[in-house]
Amino acid sequence: MKKPITVRMAGPLAPYAAGYREHLARQGYRSTITKHLRLMAQISRWLTSRGLDTHSLTPAGLEEFSSWREDSGYVTSLSRHSAALLFDYLVGVGVITHVEVIVAEGPFDEVLIRYARYLTDERGLSTSSVVQYVKASRNFLRWLRAHGDVELRELNAGVINQFVLATCQRMKITTAKLTVSKLRSLLRFFYLEGITPTAMAPAVLAVAPCRQSSLPKALDAAAVTRLLKSCDRRTASGARDFAVLMLLSRLGLRASEVAGLQLSDFDWRRAEVTIRGKGNRQDRLPLPSDVGDALVAWLQRGRPRSVYRSVFVRACVPFREISGSGISAIVRRACGRIGLPPVGAHCLRHTTATRILRAGGSMAEVAQVLRHRSQQTTAHYAKVDRLALVAVVRSWPGSVA
Repeated sequence: MKKPITVRMAGPLAPYAAGYREHLARQGYRSTITKHLRLMAQISRWLTSRGLDTHSLTPAGLEEFSSWREDSGYVTSLSRHSAALLFDYLVGVGVITHVEVIVAEGPFDEVLIRYARYLTDERGLSTSSVVQYVKASRNFLRWLRAHGDVELRELNAGVINQFVLATCQRMKITTAKLTVSKLRSLLRFFYLEGITPTAMAPAVLAVAPCRQSSLPKALDAAAVTRLLKSCDRRTASGARDFAVLMLLSRLGLRASEVAGLQLSDFDWRRAEVTIRGKGNRQDRLPLPSDVGDALVAWLQRGRPRSVYRSVFVRACVPFREISGSGISAIVRRACGRIGLPPVGAHCLRHTTATRILRAGGSMAEVAQVLRHRSQQTTAHYAKVDRLALVAVVRSWPGSVA
């Protein structure tokens, strides 16, 4: 067995080297730990040579380090992935307490910088979320400048909702709701900071839901079969994707429910699985044998060793747990492999409900399988089988049969 290479570490990052080594090992970076530690040592030496501390580790600071590295004669270029990995670790352990996400572009940048700090320090949002909130806020402020250059202290409901109507009418409902939510967050910040004398967040128009405006999207049985067959079950990622698709299509689970499955949620002797749904609700469902076989294949032959207890983790380093959006991404990639227009995980939930109804099942059975709390939610599927609706509708008085 080869003796592990020791990386000499000095400077302000030296106290965190041991913890970073353990973090890398837990994430599955066993063969590349030395490479990542060398980068950490280089950054620490650069900080020392410039008389800087860890507060200088901002995106701009890393750009300066990259230039210094090139000038120092390093042949290999700086790996953005390695730098981001170290950066995220130092943020996670509290070494870096503020992440600068604003690049100077205009007169509102001072306000946006304060807003970004508020989101990070007071709201506790992740860096990626802060970037998205700031981006949406910048769009709103640019719109103000382009439509009369309204002063922030003069904001009123009329101006704000002109922006909402002009912007959201081109968006999908989900995107429009996110835009309005981010706008309310910015307006709450304005009031807390005294930028606006009145709380304007409650004045923002709500996005009207259209829950019953269209038929639920569903795939036919042939398309589901093709999705399952598209997974190369000889590979780790293929075995995982097949197990995910089986859970979605056979049990009608939500993406978040599949992502939330833990190794301890399965009772293999009783062939049952515990599902954690909305509102902290827990249900025990029977585990069909074909779904169980797919899960066993993934757990025994595909799933890498990981410190996480989630059933589904990444098939390559870092071996982190997969989020709900990652589960939907698995479905979309499977669609791409068979030339099907991309759909999300929820489409397979609709497919499960549709299959029950087409097989003669009742709305009560759909509600039981999908674990709906509200009958109104289940009633959405009453529109699935149009032929069944035609059979029960009454003729209009005076019409010819």
